[in-house]
Amino acid sequence: MGMAFAIGANDVANSMATAVGAKAITPKQAVIIAAILEFLGAVLFGAHVTSTITKGIIDPGTVSNPNVLLCGAFAALVSSAVWIIAATLWGMPVSTTHSIVGGMAGFGIAAMGWSAVNWLKLLVIASTWILSPLAGGVLSYLVFKMISLLILRQSSPELKVKRYAPFIVGTIVFIIVYLFSLKTLHQSQSVSIVWSLLIAVIGTFVSRYLVKQWSKKSNLRQYDFVEYLFRKLQIMTSCYVSFSHGANDVANAIGPLAVIYWVMQNGSVGSHVTVPLWILGLGGIGISLGVSLLGYKVMKTVGEDLTSLNNTRGFSIDFSTATTVLVSSVLGMPVSTTHVVVGSVVGVGMARGIEVVNIKVLKTIVTSWLLTVPLAALLSAILFNVFIRII
Repeated sequence: MGMAFAIGANDVANSMATAVGAKAITPKQAVIIAAILEFLGAVLFGAHVTSTITKGIIDPGTVSNPNVLLCGAFAALVSSAVWIIAATLWGMPVSTTHSIVGGMAGFGIAAMGWSAVNWLKLLVIASTWILSPLAGGVLSYLVFKMISLLILRQSSPELKVKRYAPFIVGTIVFIIVYLFSLKTLHQSQSVSIVWSLLIAVIGTFVSRYLVKQWSKKSNLRQYDFVEYLFRKLQIMTSCYVSFSHGANDVANAIGPLAVIYWVMQNGSVGSHVTVPLWILGLGGIGISLGVSLLGYKVMKTVGEDLTSLNNTRGFSIDFSTATTVLVSSVLGMPVSTTHVVVGSVVGVGMARGIEVVNIKVLKTIVTSWLLTVPLAALLSAILFNVFIRII
């Protein structure tokens, strides 16, 4: 429950940070939406996710004693939760997955030595600290520039946004359905593409009708109407990120708890452990509490302190984050949604000029990223030695 609380307070807050920063929704609304969608995502679809118990960081075949694995998994959980909560109180967005990776690596080193760790896997993960925020930043920069060129800088932005909004919605729907089908439901690429195209076409026609209706009812004109439409688009993309996080990353993050449960039930452990439904439900409750009580701190850092946001900028960030994660999934690259979100925020800020990006806050965030794996590993190693002596 403590780990789930930490996830809610830090990781989940990222999904709603830009919507809050752009004033699309209030912090209270963000907390309610995130809590509900994370819980539903974890309980309804989290069972599709089967965690590799050690995240590929250590070889489970080298662990002959179930008690060693039990203590190691518990140490990884506690160390990750402590670091994430500490980072949250600091207001820093850090990666839950990388915290677990650090925790498992620390346990592996403490239990079996340095050779037990898959250093190539760690190197790949470390490379994503640079590649994923860079990819998100470049894409958000280009997306915002395109919106500026095609809509904001036109003589009649209201007419342009009415023309392009349905196609933007269709693109968003395609990305959402494709990523959800591929990552969460584990459908093949061909099946995912067919369903995505079909639903995207429907979404395009439905949104065209809705835009016409909103235009008739709204008294807003020109730039105000543009922001009005992008506010609705941004709420949709933020909700998707939150639900998707609950469906995918929650099961992975609480994987060590499933290991503990499996060892206690069977006295041994295999290379893969399916996360039980009751653990997903417990994780969902903890996440809801975390985002409700402490989520505002990270929301403020990502959504307000890095750079000022409006709805077009916020949409650019959410769209770029979803697309970057999609491409990374297809390529099989392990990326942190947290890192991509921050990179996308900086990218939009850079599109307006380097002076609008709070470099001091950015440096602090990057420092917290660099500290995540080694600190989680060190604390996990210490806790493992304590726990193994108690047992």
